[in-house]
Amino acid sequence: MAGSIRIHAKILNGILEHAKRESLTECCGLLAGRDGIIDTIFPATNALDCATVYEIAPKELFLLLREMREQGLEHLGHYHSHLHTENFPSPTDIAQAGYPDHAYFIATLLPGAAEPVRAFSIRDGTFAHLEVIVTNNK
Repeated sequence: MAGSIRIHAKILNGILEHAKRESLTECCGLLAGRDGIIDTIFPATNALDCATVYEIAPKELFLLLREMREQGLEHLGHYHSHLHTENFPSPTDIAQAGYPDHAYFIATLLPGAAEPVRAFSIRDGTFAHLEVIVTNNK
C-alpha cells in the first residue's frame, strides 16, 4: 500500500459520526470505492458489544462483502473507534489486521484530538501512518 489513501469527505465524516453514535462501544465497519478512492461506508455491528475491542460477525462480514460486489465496489478499508485513547493501532488491532493491502481508519472520541480520524497500513505486525487525502464528494 502506498503512503496515502483517498477518501470522500462525507465518508470521513460518516466514520466520526458512527463513532459518536456508538459512544459506549467501539464502532466498526468496512470501506469501499472505485479507482482507489473510498466513497462508500458500510457500518457494521460490533458483535463483541465492547468498549475496547471490536469484531464484525462472520455472517455480517459476508453479507457486507457480497453487497460491495453487487454494487461493483472494491473493498478498500476498515474502520473502528477508540473511545478513551488516541487513535493509533493497539496491539489487538495489529494482531487482528488481516488485510495487508487495505487502509485501517481509527476514530477517537477524545475531546480536542488534533486528528479525530487517522488511517494506517498494518502489515506483518507493524503499522505505518497513511496520509489521508480528502476528496470532494460527487
